[in-house]
Amino acid sequence: MRYVVEGGVRGSGNRVRVDAQLIDAETDALLWAQQFDGDVGDLFALEDDITRRIAIALGIELVDREAARSVRQLDAFDYILRGTAVMNAPKTRRTYAEAVRLFDRALALDPQAVEAQSFLAIHLAGRVAGDMTDTAAADMARAEALAGQAVAASPRSALAHMGQAMVLRAQNRFNEAIRAYDGVLTLNRDFVPAYANIAYAKLSAGSTEDAIPLLEEAIRLSPRNSDVGSWYWAIGRAYLMEARVDQAAFWLEKALRANPEVGPQPHAWLAAAYALNRKTERAAAELAEARRLSGDDRYSSIARLRAVYPWLSRARIEATYWAGLRKAGMPEE
Repeated sequence: MRYVVEGGVRGSGNRVRVDAQLIDAETDALLWAQQFDGDVGDLFALEDDITRRIAIALGIELVDREAARSVRQLDAFDYILRGTAVMNAPKTRRTYAEAVRLFDRALALDPQAVEAQSFLAIHLAGRVAGDMTDTAAADMARAEALAGQAVAASPRSALAHMGQAMVLRAQNRFNEAIRAYDGVLTLNRDFVPAYANIAYAKLSAGSTEDAIPLLEEAIRLSPRNSDVGSWYWAIGRAYLMEARVDQAAFWLEKALRANPEVGPQPHAWLAAAYALNRKTERAAAELAEARRLSGDDRYSSIARLRAVYPWLSRARIEATYWAGLRKAGMPEE
């Protein structure tokens, strides 16, 4: 047995605090510690909730620990662990590229590995959706094929279904993607990224319904997750679509602090929020940064940006995002 989890419980009134620790059984070294608080009003629900949060946090921690171990001869599982650990850091072009390389190595060693197929589909589609690839068409074609193979081989795998859901979202098939993410949670309710991705799909479909609670649930379940910056960004998008400009700017700023390399899109949304709040110079600066990071001319005009993101032509987005970009100085043509 390589790892041991231990801890204790303390109570005060209707509140309870659980201390959990991960110990290296070989060296007795403390590897990880975290506190979880809750209300004892419903003891069974509290026990279930804290167990879920500990399991999610430990899953991330153990992947990182195991991936960092020195192994003389790497097999497919080792490469899958290393790829997953890379994506436990904030998502950037570099981390996506490195993770895809590692999952490719895993698949080369074991072409039937459902986990490798699934992770490759998830991250190929993810970097397309996040504007972090220069090979979008090839990435999408490969992601779709890999996700189909994974689901066919393992139809009860939440990971495989997550690959299909990511492909649907990257193809702008948002209502289908929402149903697919719901299916992931049916198979595994602790699959935290599915909560956030349902919110992303809803926002892209022009709806803010339930988006913020879904994102808040993802943050509550996994507050140290490397995707938290993207979750903050999505909350900012939701608030902007609801014309709650101050709250939008707060969350978009928070997103960029959490992951400065998140890509051009949050900068453009923040530019719109600043412009609607009459912060003209800050809006212009954020729009300039979006243009710098994009690698092409998509942020040069409203017409060009609409061509790249046709799904952004929704009534709520029209009255907020597009109106803000016009105020920030983006021309029509």
